[in-house]
Amino acid sequence: MRLATWDPFSEMEAVLNRYRPTASKANTEAMKQADWYPSVDVSESEQAFHLHAELAGVKKEDIKISVHENVLTLSGQRESKHEDTKNKVHRVERSYGSFVRNFTLPENVDAQQVSANFQDGILDIDIPKSEEEKPKRIEVQIN
Repeated sequence: MRLATWDPFSEMEAVLNRYRPTASKANTEAMKQADWYPSVDVSESEQAFHLHAELAGVKKEDIKISVHENVLTLSGQRESKHEDTKNKVHRVERSYGSFVRNFTLPENVDAQQVSANFQDGILDIDIPKSEEEKPKRIEVQIN
């Protein structure tokens, strides 16, 4: 019988990596430049995957969504309203500046049909699933 060494820290790191925002190699630099990360809920129906991003105070024109190499990238910017005011600011709890979130898409999605809707500070992104290839039964003739 062979003994194996258990490393609990590598297991913990693997679990944490499942919940951290992921980045493709092309977007690693952009991730380092992000000032904040919007909260995103991800759900799935029989027809599609759904992302719901909380983007209060972000203008529709300041949001960019792209899909490249099976990674959906949500990026944009929220402008600070406190920099231009002459009022004394006592507390700033909301985050401002640029944001980037990357989501690795599963293989069974149709990236060409991604759609988005922005209303009341919530961005809804729908990623339809592709048609699954049904297994074909092939009859083989015996000679």
